[in-house]
Amino acid sequence: MTRQCDVIINNVRIASMQKNGNAYGMLADSSVAIKDGKVFSIFDDSETSYQSDIRYDGENKWLLPGFIDCHTHLVYGGNRANEFEQRLQGKTYTEIAQQGGGIQGTVNATREASEQTLLSSAIKRAARLVEEGVTCIEVKSGYGLDLHTELKMLKVAKQISENLPVSIVTTYLGAHTVPKEYRSNPDDYVQFICDQVIPVVAKQRLATCVDVFCESIGFSPAQCRKIFEAAKAHALNVKAHVEQLSDLKGAKLAAEFGAISVDHIEYLDPKDIPVLQKSGTVAVLLPGAFYYLSETQKPPVAALRANQVPMAIATDLNPGSSPIASILTIMNMASVLFGLTPEEVLYGVTLHAAKALNLSNKGQVKTGMDADLCLWDIAHPAELVYGINQHRPSAKWFAGKEC
Repeated sequence: MTRQCDVIINNVRIASMQKNGNAYGMLADSSVAIKDGKVFSIFDDSETSYQSDIRYDGENKWLLPGFIDCHTHLVYGGNRANEFEQRLQGKTYTEIAQQGGGIQGTVNATREASEQTLLSSAIKRAARLVEEGVTCIEVKSGYGLDLHTELKMLKVAKQISENLPVSIVTTYLGAHTVPKEYRSNPDDYVQFICDQVIPVVAKQRLATCVDVFCESIGFSPAQCRKIFEAAKAHALNVKAHVEQLSDLKGAKLAAEFGAISVDHIEYLDPKDIPVLQKSGTVAVLLPGAFYYLSETQKPPVAALRANQVPMAIATDLNPGSSPIASILTIMNMASVLFGLTPEEVLYGVTLHAAKALNLSNKGQVKTGMDADLCLWDIAHPAELVYGINQHRPSAKWFAGKEC
């Protein structure tokens, strides 16, 4: 029986990232049929029943799922290159913040920027990720801290996918820091988030997730609990920046609300890790911020591994602590700085990253999955983690179409 499809990619080795008992989910001497933007079938090269007017010879290269950057802050106004220089000249972060810099400086610039200005700069950053094989990006708000600018940021984020071959997942991060208008009463700001912003974000479908920064310089566990309750009341997923600078038990709190991910987690107590495993929460590791801030406390990778908690890897692309628009560089950092194996890293930017965004249709080369695929001219998948700036995809398909 002849089975018609839209595209056939012949003669590839596949790192499918399925959990099939083979390293990287390897499938050798294979072909992939694509139909209606999905992987229609994976079959042996000798099979002749699949037909298409469009055939692509993979030349025995490696086919992988498109990478997923599951934690970014890439929509923002201005930049902080001047602060980077000031810190190297001896100024402290506190001194810079007191002069109107730091996160508040980015908030000021983002509030002042037009939607078009924000979109143009965001597209440039996202394009750097896309050219390295990223086909899905999570984008957080959090540099507006008022209703108008937070909504503006989320609307801009959604428009990125209209300009690049990439899907966008949006997250509302109003609890990034307390804005200057509420410095004297942060609880009022938390109430504003819960009563005035989350309902609008949910009603307008501007985000699928709500995130918080649970930290002594951010928001207390009690405040985060209130925000999580509001998120759940409006059927939004929960994520959390936790245990980056200290152990406030934010990860346990997030897991209590079924968080799809907890991110940073350098100070996560290994005793709390079984709670994450039980709740199905993904641990998102962000080596860019660790590197850029010259941190020394590493996340408990061995304990996460022992408890079989999925580990995702992301750029944390932002203007302050991780201005890094390179998923491949971050992948190398995850191995060199945190000790993840190349296979763990590749799962971290595919299957586990998809899980961190609650996406069941991405992150694997598998029948029925979105046909977001990249072909790499490499001898082995580990090369993508081993080297820095040595590779780009030789071909890409987004939603089944070559791009």
